[in-house]
Amino acid sequence: MVELFTDNRNRFAGRLPDNTAAFIYAGEPKQMSQDDDYHFLVDRNFYYLTGLELPGLALIIVKRDGACSEKLFAFPHDEHEERWHGKRPDFEELSAVSGIDVSDIKVIDELEEDAYGLMKDPSLRPAFDGSSIMNAPRKMRSQACSIRTNDDILDIKDILTDMRLHKSDLEADMIRKAAAVTEEAVEAVREMITPGVTEFDIHARLEYEMRRRGSEIFAFATIVSSGRNAFYLHHDIPGRDGDAVVTDGSFVQIDAGARINGYCGDISRVFFVGYGNDDDDKRIVLLDLISDLRRACFENIRPGLTFNGLNKMMHEITFEFLKEHGLVQDGGEVSVAAHKYYWHNTSHHLGLDVHDLANSLPKNYRDLPFEAGYCLAVEPGVYIPEWGVGFRIEDDVRITEDGCELLSSGNRGDIPEVVFC
Repeated sequence: MVELFTDNRNRFAGRLPDNTAAFIYAGEPKQMSQDDDYHFLVDRNFYYLTGLELPGLALIIVKRDGACSEKLFAFPHDEHEERWHGKRPDFEELSAVSGIDVSDIKVIDELEEDAYGLMKDPSLRPAFDGSSIMNAPRKMRSQACSIRTNDDILDIKDILTDMRLHKSDLEADMIRKAAAVTEEAVEAVREMITPGVTEFDIHARLEYEMRRRGSEIFAFATIVSSGRNAFYLHHDIPGRDGDAVVTDGSFVQIDAGARINGYCGDISRVFFVGYGNDDDDKRIVLLDLISDLRRACFENIRPGLTFNGLNKMMHEITFEFLKEHGLVQDGGEVSVAAHKYYWHNTSHHLGLDVHDLANSLPKNYRDLPFEAGYCLAVEPGVYIPEWGVGFRIEDDVRITEDGCELLSSGNRGDIPEVVFC
């Protein structure tokens, strides 16, 4: 992985305007209570450039007259602090992960003096990541405004966003591994999905199976929905009774994602519990539609298509299905039917976040054409309250020059296996 982070910094520096000093921060933990913090998740752009996941670090990349230099600022060993908060890595260990030369790693106490020196230098323009949700870059940018005018200060958000959208082979492999870990975990819980088991039981086992395979934290809040709870799309608090108890003839929706080396998988699977007592099993009827939608996705996702174009295609196929089954009238509006039964978008970017770069993209990004190298989660889903059935099936893809390749195990039409429990 060190080659990935070194290459990312080199490419980033190459795209910086000349005579620029870019400041990128790891961020800080968020307080959860008076005596504890939430689990720390490093700023994703800082991770993209360094591979480091520790709070409080800072990276400065300077491009002056075409030549680039870099400095990482980190915490040295401190016996008292480490006694309470854990061992700090040596600078040699930080270098081994990031690829930053040990001689370019400085103690954090030197950051303020170095940063102010660069911000005061009239030959350099300071640059900050406007997409960061952390406090440190906002604070430093505010301080820079007391020294320089707003016109002097650059935003590097767009450079990093465009770089992260186009995944390298190594990044795609990380997403592939995250998807594989997720699918292995899902497969491990199949045997327990029987009448009487609860969402809570499945959820606990699923997260255990992802953790033991290397996902210390997850891509998003794990979803396990029994039957009608699947109509709550982000049902991420599993229940122990009532509708949360799996019944014969029902189904279980799982939507989960492991995170491996920072990169996210996003997989949705549905399990049918029992074979039902009706020849007209609405679960199977809906599965036929979802399979058709998935096949159309994988056949049509390619450079030039857009998120909205993909949605339109899915809505039209769904509308014909709804007409065939008497759920909408011929001549009705596709958009109205889609709003009633097709509740979420078909796809989204995938990478270091499960909805990768969602806050960094332009407002019209759903109308912008796909490009080779994009990685997407693809999740057509239809929800029919009248039938008491609704679900999605989701796999992960990477866009190629002339189509897309699957990063997860789903084939190009049906789900990996029609699963009855």
